[in-house]
Amino acid sequence: MYYVIYPLLYLFSLLPFRILYVLSDGIFFLVFYGIKYRREVVLQNLAIAFPEKTEKERFRIAARFYRNLVDAFIESVKFISLTPRAAYKRSSADVEIINQLLANGYNVHAMACHQFNWEYANILYPLNLTAPFVGVYMPIRNKVLDRVFYQFRKRHGTVLISATAFREQTHTIFDKHYVLALAADQNPGHPGNAYWLDFFGKPAPFICGPAKAAVKNQTAVVMIGFVKRKRGHYHFNCKMITENAAQFSPEELTALYRDEVERVIRQDPANYLWSHRRWKYEWKPEYRDIIKQAAG
Repeated sequence: MYYVIYPLLYLFSLLPFRILYVLSDGIFFLVFYGIKYRREVVLQNLAIAFPEKTEKERFRIAARFYRNLVDAFIESVKFISLTPRAAYKRSSADVEIINQLLANGYNVHAMACHQFNWEYANILYPLNLTAPFVGVYMPIRNKVLDRVFYQFRKRHGTVLISATAFREQTHTIFDKHYVLALAADQNPGHPGNAYWLDFFGKPAPFICGPAKAAVKNQTAVVMIGFVKRKRGHYHFNCKMITENAAQFSPEELTALYRDEVERVIRQDPANYLWSHRRWKYEWKPEYRDIIKQAAG
């Protein structure tokens, strides 16, 4: 099936952006006004995050979010054939801080959250950093699409490691110089095995692994925030969190990351993945014992 689907997607990716965005506009109206894909979840999330805004304001943010979501999917297919030259015309990234940290002997954890369009990172960073750019990704359930996305994401040098196999493959990362890219704002596998922090004023679980690994390996940590300059054009900002994660506990480092995630979301609320159920779990007192046992 892969050898049937891939050629069709490749041909589709050759269409000019202007035509793809006309198609995106049509899909947006179908998704947002027709089938209303996860619209209730999106509006509930926005109500939690921005209680000070009116319903009408949150509805406008939701509509812009769905435009961004559909654009990001269409743009992702375009990446099958997109050249670095074309990508540079539409995107840019701050790499100076990371390359300076690498020159000073640090390994780097590049933290991000689910903003649009993260796929550009798989061109910009491996081609402009002085150490391997390692991306941790969540496999797509559809095996054909998973293979398609895997192929174009690694096409320009990104080293991809599945989140489900990360522990088994850490020895291939941490024994040499690296930049490890992580979007750590997803829900943990078990809410009891997490750091619980207020996120936009409501408790939410944050996965423990990224902060624990950064502290253990004494890495530098930076935050990458995505700015959508206009339709189809992006810039990746880089902000230092710490040169040495070992100066903090994993919980403290996760709180610093949480602060940065809130900051970049507030700058452009519609450019965040609100269809993700960030407050899926409610805090339960019994989680305290699980967290204590996990801490040793």
